[in-house]
Amino acid sequence: MSDFQNFLSNTLLGVEALAAIIALFFYYKNAVHDFWKCFALYLVFIFLCELFGKYGSNWISFSKALFYNYFVIPLQFLFFYWLYAVKSLRRKNLFIIFSLLYLISFIPSELYFKGSKIIFSFNYTFGAFILMTLVVMEYYKQITSSDILNFNRNRMFYINLGVTLFYIGTLPFWTFYYLLLKYTQIWTIYFDYFLISAIVMYILFSISFIWEKQNS
Repeated sequence: MSDFQNFLSNTLLGVEALAAIIALFFYYKNAVHDFWKCFALYLVFIFLCELFGKYGSNWISFSKALFYNYFVIPLQFLFFYWLYAVKSLRRKNLFIIFSLLYLISFIPSELYFKGSKIIFSFNYTFGAFILMTLVVMEYYKQITSSDILNFNRNRMFYINLGVTLFYIGTLPFWTFYYLLLKYTQIWTIYFDYFLISAIVMYILFSISFIWEKQNS
């Protein structure tokens, strides 16, 4: 990575730590409802995973690719499926269906796409498309809500915006990763966007706690 990308990577870890601290503060101050406490704990857990992924190899030997592909990323997708489908959209069956489809996608990913030089990770691509469906449904819910004028007080507005910028915005990058490697300049720009959008996402997650508290 370039010096700028190293700076962004370190900044991202710092912003994740900040989001975890802010979430914990509101968690212990009982300033969030029960299911938002799950989101607070999620932010803490993801930060710990990122910390382990970045520095864990200093103490133990492990595959970062396996750690992220089969633990961290599936955890992120399943959590957001739950947050969107169950807690925001109130459609538990949608969560079950989407979660099963995502988990099943690991089968063709392992059998047919593992050595693919076109699609970098089929299960990630499929999981991100499912998340994109939920994001669109959430936007529709917010737009058609009678409380649309107070959208800035809605925690899901900030979460949805952050998820859009990061998970949806970087979908082409991770889907066509190998193809983009042939075009170094484009790959570098998109990787910079990946890091910057992740930073912005966690800032928005932090704002979602602070702003709603101010307007509660």
